[in-house]
Amino acid sequence: MLRRPQLWIGTGLIAAVVSMVFALLYVGGNVNPRGNLRDLPVALVNADTGADAGGRRVNLGEQVVAGIEKAAQGDKSIDWQLVSREEADKRLGRGKVFGALVIPRDFSATVTALAAPQPPAGKPAPPVLTVLTNQAAGSIGSSMSSQAAQKAAHAASAQIGQQLLQQAAAQKTPLPTAAQLKLADPVTVTVADGHPVGSRSAMGLSAFYYALVLIVCGMLGANVVNSQVDTALGYVHTDFGPFRKREPVQHTSRVRTLAIGMALMLGLSVVMGTLVEVATVAVLDMDASHLGLLWLYSVATIAVVGIGSLALFAAFGTPGMLLATIVFIAMAVPSSGATVPLQALPGFFRALAEFEPLRQITEGLRSLLYYGAQADAGLTRAWSAMGVAFVAALAFGFAVTRLYDVRGLHRIPHPAAAGSAAPAATGLA
Repeated sequence: MLRRPQLWIGTGLIAAVVSMVFALLYVGGNVNPRGNLRDLPVALVNADTGADAGGRRVNLGEQVVAGIEKAAQGDKSIDWQLVSREEADKRLGRGKVFGALVIPRDFSATVTALAAPQPPAGKPAPPVLTVLTNQAAGSIGSSMSSQAAQKAAHAASAQIGQQLLQQAAAQKTPLPTAAQLKLADPVTVTVADGHPVGSRSAMGLSAFYYALVLIVCGMLGANVVNSQVDTALGYVHTDFGPFRKREPVQHTSRVRTLAIGMALMLGLSVVMGTLVEVATVAVLDMDASHLGLLWLYSVATIAVVGIGSLALFAAFGTPGMLLATIVFIAMAVPSSGATVPLQALPGFFRALAEFEPLRQITEGLRSLLYYGAQADAGLTRAWSAMGVAFVAALAFGFAVTRLYDVRGLHRIPHPAAAGSAAPAATGLA
């Protein structure tokens, strides 16, 4: 056997394709997120009401916004969205932005108080800019958003500091060195969680891990169903240690075989989806709400992935298993936006994300686990994509198997054509 070139060539080609495809997709999608970053949505809130300084009205919040927008003209990595605080909270609570930079109402007042000739009694409140994070939208995207917002805040502080030092230099009484250092960087930048997630939410990644479990369950379930149906029909044998069992061959059409497998997959999805939720929520105490919806979503996801895999098995045979792995795992994981945000992926993976199932499944789970099952937080898109995938899998699978049946491409020749059916055999291998 080992001297046969066909064995080495065939096996080697499959191994080479798998190695290259997985390496290019997995590493290619995540190797340079900062270099690929484009239009990461970050909210920008200017609640500053302004203040009187030197006989004129100033609004330093507007100055900060103008500086950020000017810098953004030459750097397209961040999509700054100027909104109210209420709107920013809504977008954080729906996963529409990865973070926010908030300029408070008293920003101008606190800054001008630092440069006043006669400071107010007591210790004046320092100017503050607040950076809000959103781990529920993705930990890496939230980190990128936080870093960009902090960079913008510190740049604004340095610019305002130069203005304050110029004003101080124009005064007759020189400022002490310590006061000058304080004026040079007057703004305190604080970081807070804009949309907190539970302590048992894998720092905002539990939705991704849960989605991956559902995908794997669907694929493995389809493999088990495909094998068991073939065994029950007598198409393949089953080994139990040294024992081999083979059922009598039952000739049936490819369409009926696929229908049997899909019906079995639907039943198993209920069992598997239930056990996944029990294991993660009841046993592991994962943070989760809307448990009824989560159960229905889990069952439906496993069913759709399993039926899609069965359609590929029926259409392509053994290579269909490899194709299902590439579609549901190799291409899906790097384009899911679950770890690295879509805005930090190369264009090819952004295009994949429009139809790859893992992205849609993950967004639906984020809505269920983090955003109160809001429809516009990804749940509607997830259900719609699932419905389209289900119909497409049924149409594709039954169309191809029907074509094979019409053309007489049966998996095992009928006795009328082959002479006799394979006898049942039970015994030692």
